[in-house]
Amino acid sequence: MESFEAEGVVGSVDRPADGARAAVLLAHGAGGDRESKILLSVSAALTARGLLVARIDLPFRQRRPKGPPSPSGAAGDRAGIVAAATALRALAGDISLVIGGQSYGGRQASMVAAEGCGCGKGGGRPDRLADGLLLLSYPLHPPGKPEKMRTEHFPQLRTPVVFVHGSSDPFATDAELAAAVTAISSPVHVVNIAGAGHDLAPAKKPTGVLTADAVVDYLL
Repeated sequence: MESFEAEGVVGSVDRPADGARAAVLLAHGAGGDRESKILLSVSAALTARGLLVARIDLPFRQRRPKGPPSPSGAAGDRAGIVAAATALRALAGDISLVIGGQSYGGRQASMVAAEGCGCGKGGGRPDRLADGLLLLSYPLHPPGKPEKMRTEHFPQLRTPVVFVHGSSDPFATDAELAAAVTAISSPVHVVNIAGAGHDLAPAKKPTGVLTADAVVDYLL
């Protein structure tokens, strides 16, 4: 493991034993950091399949070691993801890049991807920040408030997306997520972790393995 820095973010890079076939950038949820159990589990499974993984601490976590982000700082967190993705492109070379993360981090990464960015890899779409999205426990709405959907940007997504969803997640039911992803025109694959909640239960469920399989099969 090695350190990783970009404007507004710091992180850790986990490398595969041999040359990387693709790179993945993972951001944490509102209550976590780059050492969260789900990010560590997913990273271990991805590196075992030959992918380089950067786990980052978002700008809000740099300012506060604990506590949730402020809505007023969300744009800064998205800027941090852009900076980290650009730096990871430079570090990893001309290979595919997947961005995403768990809950809040994944949501901000998806908004960045929907906004577009002129830093895609050679040969790809010039407005694409990443070649795929990996969204773990996407927070479709606040618990108990299904009327407050967080999907306004879904129609603007143009990259393939893998959602990893716990069937007992209070932030989205299976049916709600299935309905929401129909707004995305690019290919979408949903990995359902039966009986898991918002944390995706990486110590009890094969979440890391199932996630890594889906990344290889649907995003690379």
